[in-house]
Amino acid sequence: MSEQNNNWERGVLEKLAMSAIQEQRRGRHWSIFFKTLTFAYLFIVLFLAMGWIGGKAETALGGKHTALVEMNGVIASNSAASADNIIPSLQDAFKDKKTQGVILRINSPGGSPVQAGYINDEIRRLRAKYPKIPLYAVVEDMCASGGYYVAAAADRIFVNKASMVGSIGVLMDGFGFTGTMEKLGVERRLLTAGENKGFMDPFSPMNPHHKELVKQMLDEIHQQFIAVVKQGRGKRLKETPDTFSGLFWTGQKSIELGLADEMGSVESVARDVIKAEEIVDFTTREGIADRLARRFGAGVASALPGFSMQANGVSLR
Repeated sequence: MSEQNNNWERGVLEKLAMSAIQEQRRGRHWSIFFKTLTFAYLFIVLFLAMGWIGGKAETALGGKHTALVEMNGVIASNSAASADNIIPSLQDAFKDKKTQGVILRINSPGGSPVQAGYINDEIRRLRAKYPKIPLYAVVEDMCASGGYYVAAAADRIFVNKASMVGSIGVLMDGFGFTGTMEKLGVERRLLTAGENKGFMDPFSPMNPHHKELVKQMLDEIHQQFIAVVKQGRGKRLKETPDTFSGLFWTGQKSIELGLADEMGSVESVARDVIKAEEIVDFTTREGIADRLARRFGAGVASALPGFSMQANGVSLR
């Protein structure tokens, strides 16, 4: 009888112990689940706050509004200010039925003439397609060279008195290492098929014929830039010998020269000019995956033989 009691007590104790262990396991599982859920929530909030997740940074479309598109940084095919990012943003802004006007906020030192040209062409196309929706460029710190190439397509250009505006010119920069190689005793061995294939090679002496060809190309692109500015600004432009020399001016001086129209900010233009104080941001935001993919692609391309540039590209800067 005593042995049966002992077995019964042992069984009860084992059941209690197993129940406690199972309860602890369930508690740990729920704890892990809620911690993971909290971490995921904070992770998403952080990504949204930092703009790492792509998409539109729009507010709720309540009523009539001013559409905003931002163009920040160097204009290049692999940057946030690329035509692939800016053009869809502008298209979405114009298509929205509640858009009363579009503001292109610019803070750019310039960049690719090709990318700037794409954006300029699309702005003029959209203005023609939606004649009742004006597009105004609002300059913050800088609207130079390629940035101004884009701004010239706007109905009007608003600046701050201390903004930097202009730099209507074209450049191609690079380096020459021939003297350094001679001092180091390094011999350049460049083999090409085609007399101009080694065009602007930084490790070879400057070829006078190549130099002249580059100057002609730069002059041609410069004339394209000048034509775009004259087309966009029309009679407002007060041309001087320095206008297309590559110089830049303060926002206040740019108004005097006809390169800009008035002082203004995004808020003041939306409120006083467009008459739609609510601002909705249509800017396409690059996600972190897009950024990493672009950088990885650029890194791989630069590492492959035959994909290296012999000189830096042509820039509106």
